[in-house]
Amino acid sequence: MNVRDLLIAIAVGAGVPIVGLLLHAVLVAAVRRMHLRRPFSVSGLPLHLSHWFAPFRLLIPAAGLASVVHALPVSEALRAVVAHVALLGIITGVAWVLTSSLAVGRDLIVTRQRLDAADNLRARRIYTQLRVIERIVEALIVVLTLATMLLTFSEVRQIGASLLASAGIVGVIAGFAAQRTLGTIFAGVQIALSQPIRLDDIVVVQGESGTIEEITLTYVVVHVWDHRRLVLPVTYFIEQPFQNWTRTTSDLLGTVYVYADYTLPVQPVRDEFRRFIEASPLWDHKAAGFQVTNATEHTLELRALVSAANSSDLWSLRCAVREHLVAFLQRSYPQALPRTRVELGQPAPAAAGPQQLPVEPDSHR
Repeated sequence: MNVRDLLIAIAVGAGVPIVGLLLHAVLVAAVRRMHLRRPFSVSGLPLHLSHWFAPFRLLIPAAGLASVVHALPVSEALRAVVAHVALLGIITGVAWVLTSSLAVGRDLIVTRQRLDAADNLRARRIYTQLRVIERIVEALIVVLTLATMLLTFSEVRQIGASLLASAGIVGVIAGFAAQRTLGTIFAGVQIALSQPIRLDDIVVVQGESGTIEEITLTYVVVHVWDHRRLVLPVTYFIEQPFQNWTRTTSDLLGTVYVYADYTLPVQPVRDEFRRFIEASPLWDHKAAGFQVTNATEHTLELRALVSAANSSDLWSLRCAVREHLVAFLQRSYPQALPRTRVELGQPAPAAAGPQQLPVEPDSHR
């Protein structure tokens, strides 16, 4: 090959990818400009299309190079190497487009669901399913992509054929080695389908109360109220008992306990509680009650039952009710605050000493 053919090959080999990159930049700019002039009918579609911008930056130049590689004035060996590189680029680009398509589909569904809504049960169910399914499909795409890329090498195909001869022994060994891992992955799939927990569920596990922050194929992260993270394997939520306060609805019930003396008239306090709770914007108007739930030898136990749309509102409402009831007792019935009584009886009479008989005068003296 002379110098002229070499320069042509270099120019074509480097120019086609550059042209592909320029074409990609023009298409991206056109899509963004079209969105600014006339927004798409699908909610947020141009924003989600940005997931495809990066993979096409690789796929377009690789496809262009593969289309012109046979016309390059180079040797067959060099042409085969360039064609192989272009093929690997196409395989990687297609896999990247598929994973980006998962992100586009996820975002299109998620934009119609709001986790910050008052009743977000359906949104949390969809979030949980999408996150787990997306990671499973991404793992499958990565495995299939690597397998396809390896099959393009003849040496690897020969090694693979020799390995398949002992597939039985390898399968048994791999089965024993990956038994626990596969069990954990299947538990993650089971959680995604049956959904004993969902994202943003309020749960009590191992004596800790918190919200489900993240669910993966192998572990679950529980955000505890004091900002600690409790990381548990997904098998825990299949094999161990736990409490889920928002299993069927996001509405929550909470209690506030106040203790008072027996001299307290209960009905005025009940009326004050009702007046306060009806004026509170944190109450969801579903449940409210005030009862005497216990009477000890010293105090009455008063329980206020309230409901709220979510955990943060419930916590704030319970604190507000507690503060208001205590202030009401201090202001209106200070004598009925808890107290300890001590009864003092009459003092016992002094013990009488031994009586001394009077001495009679001696008449004979």
